[in-house]
Amino acid sequence: MPERRRKKRARKPKKKQISPWALAGAAAALVLVVLIPHLILGGDRSVGAAVPEGYRHFVLDLSHHNRSVVWDSLKVVVGQDGKTCKNLRRARTILPLDAVVLKATEGLEMKDDRFAEYWEAARAAGLRRGAYHFFRTSTDPIAQARNYIGSVSLSYNDLPPVLDIETMHRGCTRGEVNRKAKQWLEAVKEHYGRTPVIYTSDSYARDILDDEIKRDYPLWIARYNSEPPSSAPWKLWQFTDKAVVYGVRGYADLSVCASYPLDL
Repeated sequence: MPERRRKKRARKPKKKQISPWALAGAAAALVLVVLIPHLILGGDRSVGAAVPEGYRHFVLDLSHHNRSVVWDSLKVVVGQDGKTCKNLRRARTILPLDAVVLKATEGLEMKDDRFAEYWEAARAAGLRRGAYHFFRTSTDPIAQARNYIGSVSLSYNDLPPVLDIETMHRGCTRGEVNRKAKQWLEAVKEHYGRTPVIYTSDSYARDILDDEIKRDYPLWIARYNSEPPSSAPWKLWQFTDKAVVYGVRGYADLSVCASYPLDL
């Protein structure tokens, strides 16, 4: 009998082996795609404080504590629940900032290490800018004024100088606090030709500051509550230090304006 020819079996193609390094690289790329919007632009689901009803104009204040800011993306996103958020898809309203106020100096010599960078970045982004000095009641107010004046150059569109006064060192009297505050305010007003703004808490304004100061200088009041400050008339109300602002990593301090345009 003739020998039967054996049929050749078709060989199955070998499965390609994926390198563990390739898998790791793909996973890393996926993580970057997911995280970059979260870390840089704030495109996550985090939610911050509720925005007081009836206010649509905002001022953001920043310092070296705010390490990641995307200047051309800054905006206030208010969710359906009335709270600040970073998820644009759940937004009820998306509003621009009216101004950004930066920490410039503190005490006799301290200069905020992000001020120069942020000051220029805010200008480049077309934002109205302001700069504040954190006051130390234990040191010479004129020397503190010189620290601020030597660090801050204001243009015509910038906000007036801001004095942040919210602490009182041990042994300091109410009268001494007001005397020193007036010295700083007068020195800075004389230099810039503009009336400074006073930033303080609602209780500090009520219990510590003289009526003369509250009458002669615009007030920026911090009150973390749904009710407006009792210290009137105020120009700005910092309603939270737990705002979620699109373009800023983490929480931020956010204020609403009593009127628009902001008349300072």
